[in-house]
Amino acid sequence: MQQPTRRGVLGSGVAALGALAGCLSSSYDERPVGDGEAPWPADPTWEPADGSPKAADIREVTAVQNLSIPWDLTFAGGDALLTERTGGLRRFDAETLRTDSELAPSDGERILRDAELPDRTGPGEGGTLGVAAHPDYPDPPVVFVYYTADDDLRNRVVRYDILADELTPIVDDIPAAEYHNGGRITVGPDRRLWVCAGDATDPAHAQDATSLGGAVLRVGLDGEAPAENPDFGDGTDPRLYSVGHRNPQGIDFTPDGEPIVAEHGPQSRDEVSALRPGANYGWDVARGGPTDTQYDAYADYEEFTPPLLNTGELGTWAPSGIAFYKQEAIPAWHNRLFVAGLRSQTLFCVTLSANGASPPGGNRFDADWLDDRYTVTVHQFYDGEYGRLRHVEVGPEGALYLLTSNRDGRTIQEFPKDDDDRVIRIEPQ
Repeated sequence: MQQPTRRGVLGSGVAALGALAGCLSSSYDERPVGDGEAPWPADPTWEPADGSPKAADIREVTAVQNLSIPWDLTFAGGDALLTERTGGLRRFDAETLRTDSELAPSDGERILRDAELPDRTGPGEGGTLGVAAHPDYPDPPVVFVYYTADDDLRNRVVRYDILADELTPIVDDIPAAEYHNGGRITVGPDRRLWVCAGDATDPAHAQDATSLGGAVLRVGLDGEAPAENPDFGDGTDPRLYSVGHRNPQGIDFTPDGEPIVAEHGPQSRDEVSALRPGANYGWDVARGGPTDTQYDAYADYEEFTPPLLNTGELGTWAPSGIAFYKQEAIPAWHNRLFVAGLRSQTLFCVTLSANGASPPGGNRFDADWLDDRYTVTVHQFYDGEYGRLRHVEVGPEGALYLLTSNRDGRTIQEFPKDDDDRVIRIEPQ
């Protein structure tokens, strides 16, 4: 059954499903909620750093320049693996990326070309998107890539053995469209592959537990559904972990292994959520509080789980990649969440506190209809300085890496710059 928040705001009963005036309602009579079998942390065992994250003593360096719309970056086994949405997969030496500056794309070996991905296409926001490495990389030398295929237009995850040069599809038939393709993938601390799938501009996917769209998937490294996944009922897809998402593009884990997801909202209303197994996050019925002018309130639906943070009708982050900073190299950032913003052109530092504490100088999200598992406080970095930020990733030595997205045709103001797109390294001063 669905776990309520501590405030119990979801216990007010289920609103009549026919009374959805003023919102873009779903036509489903029953909205899916899974029977969560996976463990969900009851009490966090970690705390964020004291004080303000603005106290960090840092500097910024352009590590790589002149890339073609970089989309994802991950570190594994001494390598830095980077995708470009209009291309394939590059491999940089992680130590070189940590120490050098103004590297060229050619300093990273192209180990998988776009033409080598079967049926690859790149409409709108589609193309070559997420990358994740096998947890034992480089033994085996296996990576996973999420990309858009023009075979009936779908998104697909493939397993790629670099040495054998073998590609094996492991998740197929993820709905695709010009927009809302999701695309972020990662291997979690549970050694499972987590996949963020967008609704492909069809919100019905998000409330259909037979579809892989508008959902977060959890699969084994072979693409099969783990036995411990939540059960959404007869005939539903066993690879689903949570449903009711619009366009999730960021996922990472707390030190306890709790999944945190960021997703794009409609006309603002961007969200950061703590994922619970079998939960339904409400899209496209509920998307805000009791005063929202277009969507129903989360508190009106017992079956919906609210987010930790919702930016509201006037707040636009356009969140993409996220990273939970567990390193010690920048002490003021220890155990804080970072969210890369596209349209906002901002890096958001999100402090999650289980004891109600709030660092000074930030914007606190504490409306009584939000998931109160954590107290949420947000600070902003680099507002407009680097343009659109597609992803943020923590390096093995504790530097933080930003990927810009200024050559995707959607920039504003003075971007793109001559050296865009870039990987920006943020390191201790």
